[in-house]
Amino acid sequence: MNLDFLTNNPELKNMNPQKLNFLMELASNNPPNNTKDMANVLMGAASKAKQSGMEFTPNETDLLVGILKQNMSPEEQKKTDQIMMLMRNMKKK
Repeated sequence: MNLDFLTNNPELKNMNPQKLNFLMELASNNPPNNTKDMANVLMGAASKAKQSGMEFTPNETDLLVGILKQNMSPEEQKKTDQIMMLMRNMKKK
């Protein structure tokens, strides 16, 4: 996986080091190739983050999803974007 996406991202300059390490670790593991696998990775990551007392902002979550989508086909990336949009809309209600 291309970690330049993380190291060159200006949004990370002020991120909590614990969160940044968490993202780097997640990015360095085997990335998912489809939306279903990504959902499993995100659920595991959310559980691990919660156990560590970390909460991610919506922007940080978008960054995480962007990292995970890097190795997906354009079709799977589009599916992922649609699911994320549905989830955001459900949270607003």
